Amino acid sequence: MKNFTKAILAASTAMTVLAMPVAAVAEYPEKPVSFVVPWPPGDLEDVLTRYIAEDFQAKYGSPAAVVNKPGSGGGPFPGAIDVANAPADGYTIGSFIIAVPVVGPNIGIPELAPNPFEPLGTFLTYPFVIVAGADAPYDDIAGLAAHAKDNDVVLGHFGAPLVPTKVTMALAKSQGFDFASDAAFDALDCNTLASGDVDVMNTTLQLVLPCLDTVKVLASIGGERIALTPDTPTVAEIDPALNISLWNGLFVHKDTPTDVREKIIAVAEETMKSERALKLAADTGALVYWQNADDSTALIENDIKTLGAINASLE
Repeated sequence: MKNFTKAILAASTAMTVLAMPVAAVAEYPEKPVSFVVPWPPGDLEDVLTRYIAEDFQAKYGSPAAVVNKPGSGGGPFPGAIDVANAPADGYTIGSFIIAVPVVGPNIGIPELAPNPFEPLGTFLTYPFVIVAGADAPYDDIAGLAAHAKDNDVVLGHFGAPLVPTKVTMALAKSQGFDFASDAAFDALDCNTLASGDVDVMNTTLQLVLPCLDTVKVLASIGGERIALTPDTPTVAEIDPALNISLWNGLFVHKDTPTDVREKIIAVAEETMKSERALKLAADTGALVYWQNADDSTALIENDIKTLGAINASLE
């Protein structure tokens, strides 16, 4: 009888447990999502990341916004540090240029060494160019090299630690000349050349579009020619050892779940195919695309080697 009673009680308990409501598992995203851009608003990566945030919110119905955390292009990357310190749950996503994963782990920032991030994908290559004034007595890099051997040439750039600046310096060295002096500027546009402050500058094509018909574009930085300057060779064509470009991608902490990553990627990939993203590319000369996580990881590994060789050549 006791055994029968125990069996009845056990069965009753099991049925009660089965009848209890099961706690719902929250499905990502269930709260606001932040896309962290470690630069001021307005640049190409900021605009495209805002497109992604808008599409993310439209698709999943959860608030999504860009948070700008400006910092130097050579570090310390406060926005990247914020992403590194945030929970690995996909609610804080980094929109980073090449410097964060390639330079960040090597300049003494504890939160970034070892690299805590993995790419979801890359989506933008900046149209960086090396340009000279309309009255320059040379039309290409070979002509600049010949001129600079007997004349002082002043270079303008956005900062010595930045990848485009290092590429420009390394290109000069590989072509057998040095700039007489160089200086960093907050803006490098048509007025900078017209004022005579510099003879040559590396800048984004976007900033010289208003005077593109009068300035001389000597080379573009990267491995692929810019659509708006199709006849201008890339630095990589001139010296294949300098095949590196300024790109931007989405990054999350390495522990972020796969299903969360897939939801972010699904939106970003579609955003880069959108009419507004393609129009931005056509208007600015930027390369807009979606490169998957595996290919982006391989790109980063190659860029680390290339930048290491560039740094060694400049020592």
